[in-house]
Amino acid sequence: MIKKLVSYIGEYRKWILLAPILMVVEVLCETIMPRLMASIVDVGIANNDMNVIVQNGVLMLALAVVGMAAGVLSARTATKGGQGFGANLRNAMFQKIQDFSFADIDRFSSASLITRTTNDVNQIQMTLTMATRMVVRTVTMLAAALFMAFSINAALARVLLIAIPVLLLAVGFIMKICNKLFGVMQQRIDNLNNTVQENLIAIRVVKAFVRAGYEKTKFRKANDELMRADIQVSMRITLIMPVMTIVLNLVTLSVLYLGGVQVMEGGMDYGALSAFISYISQILMSVMMVGMMFLQASRAIACARRIIEVLDTVPDIQDKPDALPAFRPDGEEGPVLPEPKGRVEFQDVSFKYLASGTGDDVLEHLNFTVQPGQFTAIVGGTGTGKSSLVNLIPRFYDVTGGAVLVDGVDVRDYPIEELRSRIGMVLQNNVLFSGTIRENLLWARKDATEEEMVQAAKDAQAYDFIMALPDGFDTRLDQGGTNVSGGQKQRLCIARAMLRHPAILILDDSTSAVDSATEAAIRESFAKNLADTTVIIIAQRISSVRYADQILVLDDGAIVGQGTHDELIASNEVYQEIYQSQMEGVSE
Repeated sequence: MIKKLVSYIGEYRKWILLAPILMVVEVLCETIMPRLMASIVDVGIANNDMNVIVQNGVLMLALAVVGMAAGVLSARTATKGGQGFGANLRNAMFQKIQDFSFADIDRFSSASLITRTTNDVNQIQMTLTMATRMVVRTVTMLAAALFMAFSINAALARVLLIAIPVLLLAVGFIMKICNKLFGVMQQRIDNLNNTVQENLIAIRVVKAFVRAGYEKTKFRKANDELMRADIQVSMRITLIMPVMTIVLNLVTLSVLYLGGVQVMEGGMDYGALSAFISYISQILMSVMMVGMMFLQASRAIACARRIIEVLDTVPDIQDKPDALPAFRPDGEEGPVLPEPKGRVEFQDVSFKYLASGTGDDVLEHLNFTVQPGQFTAIVGGTGTGKSSLVNLIPRFYDVTGGAVLVDGVDVRDYPIEELRSRIGMVLQNNVLFSGTIRENLLWARKDATEEEMVQAAKDAQAYDFIMALPDGFDTRLDQGGTNVSGGQKQRLCIARAMLRHPAILILDDSTSAVDSATEAAIRESFAKNLADTTVIIIAQRISSVRYADQILVLDDGAIVGQGTHDELIASNEVYQEIYQSQMEGVSE
């Protein structure tokens, strides 16, 4: 796991390597200081030798300057290396998530992925920065101070052989307790983020239903759970501090007593005892820092497991090794994908959401064909599998049985990018990004000309309302497009899809918020400017589909009717029921 994470240091490796070297220089400067002070006391002052006092004083000043400079540079290089590592790791996480299928995202949840990409990476980044400085400082200080202490008085230094194991045992015990709690705490952060995310996305629904009180209670519960998990960890970590303080005080008292006896008996000088006490403090503080770092490392390990889980995930949907290319370079032989025509064929297709674990098929044994340029509509009650059906065409999910063919080739034999480049899709939830209308439209095809963009807006019946805005196509949209109406948002999403000039255009209930006249105008633009494009539309209104070349009627995941409006009105009971219910609503 560590090896995999270290690989993301990348171009910042030199800073990560330089930081500990500079830290060693700083620590060595610090550990020499008490010895020089002892020399000043025991030689310079005791013998009234000003040369020794001045020389050692100047040397201490020089070491202080060098140590300070090394410490500052170490902090700068460690920060640069740690921040660079964090940026690389976040970038790798984000790129990996972009390759995830819908099922992968469903399995992790978007809130958890946000936590892992931000909070978890920050914990790893902080641990690496600390490791390049504090770990090196602590280990070097411990080794150097031990060497100095034993060189001054080996017999007196043996007291450390009891103190250090006691401290390490205490740290190990606390680590064992906290290890699982850190994982629980990160999950609590996931839950809190999920609560906040859902509330902000649905804030208008919350206000419309006057459910702010319920949401506050829901947030308070998630917040309290995180607080309790944090307190559990903090309470256990605080147990180690009294132990360390007691050991530190006991060791200091023992050294003062035993060292004082040796001084009075003439076996040790005053300056040497003072230096020895300084080294004892450095040693015990280093051991305490080791304990703190181990605890930080425990949390980092819990975060690292969650990050590696994402990075090691093999996306459910990915290119086959032998996926067919759109074309081959001159001289290279082999089959290639056919030219985009827009023919769609379902061959005995069954599908179920594997992540749900229910085992029930959402779609069962579907067989139908959509010819190039054909206008096909899909109708049916809520939950009959209409959206699931169209999501199989661009491989948002893979079939669990049968095959979906585009232009005679199984969609699983396409490179994903090539397959989806042939398809324009307006999803059920219309999504617009922060930025201008122009940026949102060109997001679908950045090389589109101004004329093409304007024509797409006209075809989607969006041009007039765009030009009525103060800045036209340069009008800025709020996050999610909240400063335009639902119907305007749908038309912008349709314009964005049409700008791609796809071979297949899929609209998943994408005209529900526009009036019948506007919808009819959009449909006419399809026939006029996208005559060669295969259009597949999911709609709830019969008026939206009655002019389709063919209509598929879904019920309980199966096709129970197929034909034109007139044919289905004459022969299909499910279609008749839908039609009659809507006509009754109109007549009333």
